[in-house]
Amino acid sequence: MSAITAAMKQISVSRKNWIPYLLLIPTIIIFAVFTFWPLLYTIYLSFFDWNMISPTKEFVGFQNYLNILADPKSYKIFGNTFFYIVLLLVINCAIPYVFAFVIDLILTKWNGFYKGALFLPAFISLVVGSILFTWILNPISGPLAIIFGWFGLEMPIWSKSQGWVIFVLSLITSWKVFGYNFIVLYASINGISRELIESARLDNVPLWRIFFQIILPMSSATGIYVFIITIVQGLQFVFTPIKVVTQGGPDYASSNLIYHAYHEAFVLYRTGHSAALSILTMVIFLILLILEFKFVERGIYYEN
Repeated sequence: MSAITAAMKQISVSRKNWIPYLLLIPTIIIFAVFTFWPLLYTIYLSFFDWNMISPTKEFVGFQNYLNILADPKSYKIFGNTFFYIVLLLVINCAIPYVFAFVIDLILTKWNGFYKGALFLPAFISLVVGSILFTWILNPISGPLAIIFGWFGLEMPIWSKSQGWVIFVLSLITSWKVFGYNFIVLYASINGISRELIESARLDNVPLWRIFFQIILPMSSATGIYVFIITIVQGLQFVFTPIKVVTQGGPDYASSNLIYHAYHEAFVLYRTGHSAALSILTMVIFLILLILEFKFVERGIYYEN
């Protein structure tokens, strides 16, 4: 009887061990259908020349990748993407950190109003925001151009100026996502021990030292999260203002890797070229993540 009882217990334990895997099956199916299969199919398409209309695909091997690397405008788009990422890291990672620090520890009055005002644009569609900024920043009839005219100044035609166009599109994207990053960082800073901060202030430690030597290290786990999603925003979120405002112009000056992959596939119908560009974009993002984990993650503070 003891042997039978032990066998029954073992069967019961093995059944309990399988329950979590059974519960994961729906999620695995969803990931397989909407993530893994599209990824594998994109890799497959990158080795073919296909226009999404022809019933047959022509196998070209690595020629799509070689064409991308041999095309001068590809390097221009790589540079644009890097520029977007750097700008958004400054606007959507560094500046929200400072804002969160100031509002939490210095501007203690009305901080609820400041938080609400900064977070409000997160509820508004980026398409609506792009159209709104296009009107505000219209260099001829926009409100800002009229104000500049009162002082005898002229706004540049930013949508046709290389450099300016990336900066303005980055501002539009930042207007949408700034508030979310700010709230996340504010919550992290607000969770730091008040006793530690007050002790430093009683010892007349300057605010800039409190920020760099207490706030940054102790909120670094959240900071690295915001750092990573800001890189994603530089690759992905900026697609919407590019599509709505410039369509990648002038002369690819505002395009980035994500938009260019879309343009190649759904405007020029060069599906294989677009798939190869998408794979290269994913590889670049993975390299950035590896570098981040190698050189940045080691200095992160995790409580407990």
